[in-house]
Amino acid sequence: MNAAVSPITRADTDFDMLIVGAGISGIGMAVHLQRNNPGKRFALLERRQNLGGTWDLFRYPGIRSDSDMHTLGFVFEPWKHEKSIADGPAILDYLNKIVDDRGLRGNIRFGQKVVSAAWDTETARWTVTTEGDDGSHSVLTANFLFLGSGYYDYDQPYDAQFPGREKFGGQIVHPQFWPEDLDYAGKRVVVIGSGATAATIVPAMAREAAHVTMLQRTPTWYAARPAKDKFANTLRKFLPETWAYAITRKKNVFMQDITFKTARNKPQKVKDALTKMAKEHLGDRYDPVAFTPPYNPWEQRLCLIPDADLFEAIKADKAEIVTDHIETFDKTGIALKSGKHIDADIIVTATGLKLAVAGKIAISVDGEEVRFNERYYYRNAMFSNVPNFAVVFGYLNASWTLRTDIVAQYVCRVIAHMDKVGAEIATPVMANDAKIEDDNIFDFSSGYIQRSIHELPKSAKNLPWRLNQEYVRDKKDMRSAPIDDGILTFSKAHAVARPAAAAESELEAAE
Repeated sequence: MNAAVSPITRADTDFDMLIVGAGISGIGMAVHLQRNNPGKRFALLERRQNLGGTWDLFRYPGIRSDSDMHTLGFVFEPWKHEKSIADGPAILDYLNKIVDDRGLRGNIRFGQKVVSAAWDTETARWTVTTEGDDGSHSVLTANFLFLGSGYYDYDQPYDAQFPGREKFGGQIVHPQFWPEDLDYAGKRVVVIGSGATAATIVPAMAREAAHVTMLQRTPTWYAARPAKDKFANTLRKFLPETWAYAITRKKNVFMQDITFKTARNKPQKVKDALTKMAKEHLGDRYDPVAFTPPYNPWEQRLCLIPDADLFEAIKADKAEIVTDHIETFDKTGIALKSGKHIDADIIVTATGLKLAVAGKIAISVDGEEVRFNERYYYRNAMFSNVPNFAVVFGYLNASWTLRTDIVAQYVCRVIAHMDKVGAEIATPVMANDAKIEDDNIFDFSSGYIQRSIHELPKSAKNLPWRLNQEYVRDKKDMRSAPIDDGILTFSKAHAVARPAAAAESELEAAE
């Protein structure tokens, strides 16, 4: 859905909160703020001309969720479609409905790329500089800054640097920048990769292409499930939408949690179950080389295939999986290290994303650059010694929106507490000599994580200095943990940060 660029030169440029990004995270934060902190003035800064973030950027064939929409949907907005594994257009419709039903479209400033954000303790304000589509720059200020800018680079995908690509006589496409006019009907297609994107593209292109080959270096664990959630659709016949949605959401959260923990504690049991599933769907087309990864399930994200569409494409001879290494591209396709050759008219490089910390925004506090790989997460949302600032980095083992909801709710609690004690600044304070035991919570072998792990923020063994990976526990902690925990400190502009209890007692004495 297109939207005109909102005027950025109007006098009203100071806000209680600025939200960067109008995708799932940004929209979620805006709705929670609107619901829980009425009267707060906020704006969403969106670099594109449309809302939706990932779901507007990616346009490749078959684009869909890789999580069920009862957990990828928001806690406040029931998912009402029949299909639980939804396609991109349906997800965009869902997000646009939320924005329009709640009157949020006027809060979004489209075509505004945030390039820098500078915090000033003297004024308790973030100064945010944006760049418009025409190259012009604008400045806005806010007391609180929330990043809903995602986790990957919108401008550059990961480039695997395949040799010989300049020799290829056909077309090379990356899923992040899919050409609108790409004609692949009747053509031979090679999709390099075996993750969620490749598993989506292969069966979708196979419907029109002459043949599609998934070329993988390493196999992936696949789990097939119906695109329609029979349990959810049955409940909707007898219960109000909100009840049916809440019950299904709770059930799916429980199943995600059990599956992940079983994979970590009893990996062979899960490997056997997934292997059995693949064999049952593929029959004599099952190839152990293609479907037996060298790692345990959930050491990389488990790949969901709705209605077993990838398996069905293989059984119909419309697609195949080749496990090999690339020697070089040549004029007619790809030469493999095994000596084999795959002929191709189109090559799709579904080789992953390039991570981008904090949306590549230049962030500073009192004139000093914030290096996030030197900062610790605080309660899944904030960072050590960075005031009035929060961000969403979704779960590796569950739906992104589960984290969005609890982070947004927590931020709303922080803001409400600031109002209660008359504070203007909230800072998770970590002393320079604090003894923190680090923990690698990104213990996934996925390439896109391992390539960027040195750039990512730190996590401790224990809360609150941790980006935890257990939604049920995080939900409870972020709802019940005291805001004034002695670490998150509150102050006014021109004042030194102090614990909330002290701030509150001083304010009461003054009154």
